[in-house]
Amino acid sequence: NTSMTRAMLVTVLHRLEGTPAATGNTFSDVASGKWYTNAVVWANVKGIVKGYDSNSFGTNDFITREQLATILYRYAQYKGYDVSVGEDTNILSYEDAFNISEYAIPAVQWACGAGIMQGDAAKLDPQGNATRAQVAAMLMRFIEDVVK
Repeated sequence: NTSMTRAMLVTVLHRLEGTPAATGNTFSDVASGKWYTNAVVWANVKGIVKGYDSNSFGTNDFITREQLATILYRYAQYKGYDVSVGEDTNILSYEDAFNISEYAIPAVQWACGAGIMQGDAAKLDPQGNATRAQVAAMLMRFIEDVVK
């Protein structure tokens, strides 16, 4: 139930891709030679992560549920998977739907529509930190339902 960091998540995705090399670090808070450096640089170069701004990634920040959905959404796009299921997904039935950041709305719609993100029947908790267990469950659903 420990919260997962942003660096941990991109490292998982980077390893799924076979740890390809990447160059072009633009984030001042991503130090060279760390366990996460290549993963963050790769994810940024591929458009999977954008950081908080052009200079900061938030390496050790806990990842929120909406950030997790957004990164998985962008990863699915990068892989060429169909993300159209979210276009018609109604997330307004969740009590906290209006707490979703504007940038994350398409990703959360997709994650809900694809069955990857599930709330507790009434709430999605988009601003809440994603635990390692939640990330594992969402990754499992992603692999089973999107990757096929």
